[in-house]
Amino acid sequence: MKYKIFISSVQGEFKQIRLDLKAFLTGDAVLHRFISEVFLFEELPARDQRADRVYLEEVEHCDIYIGIFGNEYGNEDPNGLSPTEREYNEATRYRKTRLIYVWGPDDKKRDPKMKKLISRASGELVRRRIEDVNALTSEVYASLIDYLDGMGALHVPPFDTAVCKGVTVKNLSLKRVEWFLETARRERAFPLKRNTTTKALLTHLNLIHREKPTNAALLLFGTSPQRFHRTAETKCVHCHGTEYRRPFASQQIYSGDLFEQSDQARDFVLSKINRAVGVRSESNIAPAAYELPPDAVGEAVVNAIAHRDYNSNASVEVRLFSDRLEVWNPGRLPGTLTFDDLRTDHPSVPNNPLIAESMYLARYIEKAGSGTQKMIELCLEAGLPEPEFEQRSGSFVITLWRDWLTAEVLEGYNLNERQLRAVAVAKNNGKITNSGYQEATGASRPTAIRDLAELVDKSIFVRLGKARGAFYIIAGKRLNNDSNDSVSGKRKMTQK
Repeated sequence: MKYKIFISSVQGEFKQIRLDLKAFLTGDAVLHRFISEVFLFEELPARDQRADRVYLEEVEHCDIYIGIFGNEYGNEDPNGLSPTEREYNEATRYRKTRLIYVWGPDDKKRDPKMKKLISRASGELVRRRIEDVNALTSEVYASLIDYLDGMGALHVPPFDTAVCKGVTVKNLSLKRVEWFLETARRERAFPLKRNTTTKALLTHLNLIHREKPTNAALLLFGTSPQRFHRTAETKCVHCHGTEYRRPFASQQIYSGDLFEQSDQARDFVLSKINRAVGVRSESNIAPAAYELPPDAVGEAVVNAIAHRDYNSNASVEVRLFSDRLEVWNPGRLPGTLTFDDLRTDHPSVPNNPLIAESMYLARYIEKAGSGTQKMIELCLEAGLPEPEFEQRSGSFVITLWRDWLTAEVLEGYNLNERQLRAVAVAKNNGKITNSGYQEATGASRPTAIRDLAELVDKSIFVRLGKARGAFYIIAGKRLNNDSNDSVSGKRKMTQK
């Protein structure tokens, strides 16, 4: 059986959040199998019918009503009722399953009528208070899984909500729980106190079911998660050249909880790449600049660890080559997203929402859907090519390119002084245009066109954009000799 969901809120206050929540519900690997439709009023086409009749009929025909109650009450009808309250009344009248989420830490800015509606709802059902879209998706996910489980729809529950057989609270680390409480309070103003019990924390985070910790609880706070999930580990390999081939320069397999794995894998990469140390001009500590942005490395690693498919027998793999870093995440991109979506604003569709929420609270993950854009921004700021996102051998792979255009490599291309200057500008600015080439080198427009075309032919530059909007970025080294174009969804870096 499939269920219809109605999302109710003041549209103007939660415009993007409504869209993001629908994308999450329809894109989640488990939930989308049980959802026939997610109704948003703003997506209806124009029709010759009163608006209130339309949305009230949709409430009548839905199975689950999700109410997001914020600060605003909404436009009132002649009887002084907003659409949000009328929708709630209709859901109550038809005895629909009602899931209410109160947005914001307090009621200081809340409209008096919305306060009254929240108070009324609180007396009729259990509602949750949330402050951001990560918490919203996590809470909605947990509530819907509980609903589906109660309806008997889930024969096999999702991995992160499933109870781990043989695990009790005693298998969790009190030290890690205390660290999490302190970190989450500092980083995200987490409401629970430092002396909160493990059971109370798990209950707050939806990580316990009938007194037993879930898989997510074990992976986040377990003393030895791999005892129960052998492949929930991160393999790090440092290769001598540009190919994945033994003997490796070094290899490490990191176990422990997900926070430990994230830290250790990131440190593995940073310990192997080049680092330029500056001067102590402003403090006693000399600044260091890594050839790959540390935050981009951390984002790629945490993305894989938090969002991987834990039902897979594969592990997260971090492969460092002489020209690039590859991070392999067992699983696939959600069906509602494309590889191009990752380069622009997009909703967060986490594969493991409960794991993602806890890692967000500890600031291992930033705001929803922004991680891939941040990686792109950091790499371009460092004068590196844009990261690549692709599907390979059942894994979602992120590639961060190192600065492969060293002085020794450039010498082999026999470039003229203008072209060498252009490469330096592109490294520094992330890109260069024809007019920028002329300005940096003093070349005429015809000369700039000819020089840039030669850099593209030699696979040093890639031309993007059209006509006057065209610009050039540094290509990844693998493009020079890798002819494998069979990867699904790979962004082809060829001249346009």
